[in-house]
Amino acid sequence: MKKILLVIIGLGLITATFGQTGSIKPSTLGISFILNDFKTATDIRTKGLASVINSKQWHKTQYMSAGLAISYIKGLSQYLDFAGTLSGSFPIYPVPNKPAATNTGFLVEGAATAYLKLVSDAYWVSPFLTAGIGASEFSGYYAAFIPVGVGLQVNLYNETFLMLNSQYRIPVTENGAYHFWYSIGVAANIAKKKVAPPVVVPIPVVEPPKDRDGDGVLDVDDKCPDVKGLASLLGCPDRDGDGITDASDKCPDVAGLARYQGCPIPDTDRDGINDEVDKCVTVPGFARYEGCPIPDTDGDGVNDEEDKCPKRPGTADNFGCPVIGIKSYEVVFKTGSAVLLPQGKLRLDSVARYLTNNPEVSVTVDGHTDNTGSDKINDPLSLKRAEACKAYIAKKGIDPARMTTAGFGSKQP
Repeated sequence: MKKILLVIIGLGLITATFGQTGSIKPSTLGISFILNDFKTATDIRTKGLASVINSKQWHKTQYMSAGLAISYIKGLSQYLDFAGTLSGSFPIYPVPNKPAATNTGFLVEGAATAYLKLVSDAYWVSPFLTAGIGASEFSGYYAAFIPVGVGLQVNLYNETFLMLNSQYRIPVTENGAYHFWYSIGVAANIAKKKVAPPVVVPIPVVEPPKDRDGDGVLDVDDKCPDVKGLASLLGCPDRDGDGITDASDKCPDVAGLARYQGCPIPDTDRDGINDEVDKCVTVPGFARYEGCPIPDTDGDGVNDEEDKCPKRPGTADNFGCPVIGIKSYEVVFKTGSAVLLPQGKLRLDSVARYLTNNPEVSVTVDGHTDNTGSDKINDPLSLKRAEACKAYIAKKGIDPARMTTAGFGSKQP
């Protein structure tokens, strides 16, 4: 009795575990050819499984009795079917503790089993495991048994299946006998298929769509249904073709941008650089200075592009650099020579101090002579005098590269 309860509890657990939505087998009726094999089961129990396999006698059909079975199969879930089977055969039934003369007759077996399928009926081939409870009657002897086994379901067509089943039937009462039960048969759907009633769909009367302005955009979608327009603008016009409807365009005849309400980018100072990139919106300027005028960093009236001293105020005639004026009589040379006299050196000392305090300043030293003598003499003399001044200032620690010399002779006496 305990075995029967365990099987029933197990089947309940299987049903709960595998109950899923999906295609479930309808009521199906099957008929099968069966074979009962009592001898192999007896040999296994008396000689052992290894001995039976090695003797190769377990599969002999001469030890089996044939019969027929009828089955009712109904799906409980996508992966679990219930099967009720009734079979009959004429075996030599080894009734325990009974004389052999009573062991022939007609065996009737009924079993309620569950088919645990590995895949659903949607597949052509579906292997399954089977277990359940059954009862038998043979010549007045009644017994109960537990069938366990394996099977294979082949989906032929239109819910018709080829069923193959192999069970080992274990007796649970004294009149039962261990045996193998094999079946092969066909099962087909006997449930009446539900046919959905035809759906009657009323055909509504639909008025043809309207397009009053004839622009190809139906009135239901046309934002300007009385004025011809463009499909891309939901039926509204755009004269300047800038993608902004005339109704929203403040410059409807000039292409512009949406952020300027349809007008082009403004240029307030009219310098050709639009306000979006002009850093000096109200003052005309140049593109290279982002719309601003040329800067004059030192404010001397000479813009930085022409100012050779852009950070030091100067004069226009000296390219924006300051002029260090030294009068000829303040830097004195010997007549006809480039030798500095002491009073000239004092004036050059002040120039050296100025250059020391203003390291960014570079100077030009110009040499001159009077108009006595020829250019052949005066021109090189004036340059030597300028070089003498440069050399003296360089001795005061000023980089010679900051000084440029030139000689003008008597041309500028």
